[in-house]
Amino acid sequence: MNLLSAIRVALLALRVNLLRSILAMLGIIIGVSAVIAMVSVTEGAKRAMEDRIASFGANLLVIRPGSSGFGGRRGGAGTATMLTDENVEAIRDQIPGVVAVSGEMSGSQALVIAGENWTTNVQGVHADYFEARDWYVAEGRIFTPAEVRSGARVIMIGQSVASELFGASDPLGQTIRVGAVPMTVIGVMAAKGQTSWGSDQDDVVFAPITTARSRLFGYQFGVRDPVFTIYAEVASGTKLSRAVADIEDLLRVQRNIAPGAEDDFSVNNLAEFIRARNETESQLGVLLAAAAVISLLVGGIGIMNIMLVSVTERTREIGLRLAVGARRADVRNQFLIESVVLCMTGGLLGMAIGVAGAYGIGQLGQFPVSIHPAIAGIAIGAAVFVGLFFGFYPAHRASRLDPIEALRFE
Repeated sequence: MNLLSAIRVALLALRVNLLRSILAMLGIIIGVSAVIAMVSVTEGAKRAMEDRIASFGANLLVIRPGSSGFGGRRGGAGTATMLTDENVEAIRDQIPGVVAVSGEMSGSQALVIAGENWTTNVQGVHADYFEARDWYVAEGRIFTPAEVRSGARVIMIGQSVASELFGASDPLGQTIRVGAVPMTVIGVMAAKGQTSWGSDQDDVVFAPITTARSRLFGYQFGVRDPVFTIYAEVASGTKLSRAVADIEDLLRVQRNIAPGAEDDFSVNNLAEFIRARNETESQLGVLLAAAAVISLLVGGIGIMNIMLVSVTERTREIGLRLAVGARRADVRNQFLIESVVLCMTGGLLGMAIGVAGAYGIGQLGQFPVSIHPAIAGIAIGAAVFVGLFFGFYPAHRASRLDPIEALRFE
């Protein structure tokens, strides 16, 4: 019997007992669909995080105020004394390997020009911010350190702001009222696109931090020249752990933290975050693999059980085939093919359900899903292996039946 004929016979045998075949496939369907859904969602989250990290840069250190403490109570992150321009300058001048450093303040402001208005995020930054964040202008220029020192009323706008307020017109040299302050557009930033969480990175305006602080925000934090966050880019090849330690030592001195006391700031090393993420993903991968093996093992046992029942039910048929000249290998191969067809059908159904489930979870949770073609190949391959492994014993048992005894079977 050739392969196509064996497959046709297998499909016919499975169709005769359709409900039993579906129940037998259920373990394979659940195992494959669960694995595809989990892996797809996990891979989507991984890529989203990689995009997020890439937008910051692996050599970037992010420094923020920590939590405050009063009367035994702890405030949230960022409630401690703010960082300042003095900290920014000290890191720039005293920390080896730092190639760019900038403070940042941000807030929401309404933009108005010629009857058009748009509310967006305005970020006050130093001139080094764009080098530290690897973000450049598409048109015009970036403001200079001199303009930062003088508090010049100049801004750069993101692509989304340019599109909303100017359309096809050239925004360079135009004056926009930011809040109540007229400011001149000197640059349009290169497109960054959306973050992995769906926020538009191009819906932004950049102003010199001194201008933002004195004219736009008017924040009062009890310190001179406050900043919300400091970004420090470290030169490639510089040991990040050393740079982190140097910055921590410097800030402890500047912020008068006593020896042994807890820091009231944090220095976040994105490279360490990447390493921790990779370790977490490896552990998650082991858990997913274990779940897949258990699911397929349960499904395989179900397949073996059904195939053994099928061999018992078709004993007279097997005896008749052997009596009219069928080889024992033909009988064995027939039942093996039936087992593989059963598992492959379950694998295909499980793959379809898994893909649909992954996209459904992504839509429900509003996060990205990544379905790689290799996942489908692995799922089908695993289903075929389960069919061969768990179908071999029933197939071998069928091929070893005595034709005479089989024909007498009632």
